[in-house]
Amino acid sequence: MNISNLPQHHHYHITAEEQYIYDHLLECVQTEHPQQVVGRFHRLFIQAKHYDDHKVLDILTTIIRHPLAEQTFSSILNRCCHILINPWQLQTQTQGFIVQLIALFDLIPINIVTKHKGRSYCARMIQLVRQFLETDYYKQLKRLSMIIDESQQRKINVGKKQEILGNLIIRYPYLYDHCLLSADSSREQKQTIHQVKHNIERKFESELSKFVTYQIRLAQTGAQEIDYKQRIIEPVENPTLLSNKELGKSLKHFVGPVKNGSSYQDLSRNFINHTSDTRSYKLFKDDLYEYVMQSIDGKYGKHSFNKRLYEKMQNIYPARNDAKPDEFLKMRTYSQLFNYLIVDSTKNPHHLVFMDMISNMGTTKTIGVLLKLVLLCGQVKPYIEQRFSILFNHYESFSRDGAGWLVRSLEKVNVAFSVNFGKLDMSFLKSIYQRS
Repeated sequence: MNISNLPQHHHYHITAEEQYIYDHLLECVQTEHPQQVVGRFHRLFIQAKHYDDHKVLDILTTIIRHPLAEQTFSSILNRCCHILINPWQLQTQTQGFIVQLIALFDLIPINIVTKHKGRSYCARMIQLVRQFLETDYYKQLKRLSMIIDESQQRKINVGKKQEILGNLIIRYPYLYDHCLLSADSSREQKQTIHQVKHNIERKFESELSKFVTYQIRLAQTGAQEIDYKQRIIEPVENPTLLSNKELGKSLKHFVGPVKNGSSYQDLSRNFINHTSDTRSYKLFKDDLYEYVMQSIDGKYGKHSFNKRLYEKMQNIYPARNDAKPDEFLKMRTYSQLFNYLIVDSTKNPHHLVFMDMISNMGTTKTIGVLLKLVLLCGQVKPYIEQRFSILFNHYESFSRDGAGWLVRSLEKVNVAFSVNFGKLDMSFLKSIYQRS
């Protein structure tokens, strides 16, 4: 059996046996020290022996000997993990136990003989846990462990030479919903990921704001000597993987004026007002085409991009051309454009248009085009995040240098989202760029 093809999404009723295991673990995590709970998990699922609660063992034996255990157990084990993880991630002093818990899976025997699967609880459990290690559930847990471990050690600016793209997941909280959750993720798992996502987003926004303020203060000192500047102004590290110059240009592009003194936010508001009472969907698509095309470099657009984009947009829901467009139809149109401009789907991960735009216009302007679309409808933001999660998964095993174009793209999306959708007040930055 190919374990990777096992179904990952199970929407079945929780049995009384499963609920007993969940309740048992919940009681343990509420009443015992985390180190004791990690030990319990180790004995119950990894060693699969020496557990002190015989009723729990009997019930778990019933679960793993069920005829459907190979289809259901991975989901059960994943929920067991998150019942423990969820309360631990709420407190900084207990987050390290999440890393310890997930590291236990590295201890599962890989060469043990399991001939008597039906008779031995230990052998059967090890067999099922091995299968769990080949699922998306485990992949998501490993990513979560990496995020928490690096966040605790403040290693967001990770080393470059040995780094693979997958190890950079901590840097991109906008990917978390799609890289760390799945359709059947439990309430506990969603709570954990959303809290971790919130913390990383706020941390990045704060560090970005401090760095921008530091750069402005440096600039304001004018021609004073560098060593004097450093004595009176405490240095702040660039929180991105972009160079200082590239970050500065990106910030100016995403916040400052890009056309006739108007920023992307200004342009999006003008478009929304202009198309609020458009008579037909075809006219709306024509206006949207012009809106996108205005941010495409002239020579590149005239070569073939504009023509291909126009043809693509004419083929989006042509049967609705005479209808008055509602918000849902507009949202679906933006989503179709993201499929075309970034990547279509997991099953069809071709992204030649995106690569072509980056090659001809550069990363900043390309991300600017996408930002321009997201600003029209905040509801499509999760959709563009999903597109980038597909690219992230596709190139996950590549070295950071080998997928440098994607790293730059992910970094600039992070910056663009932070300054346009984050909680920090960036009005001071906008006023500076308006004057420059």
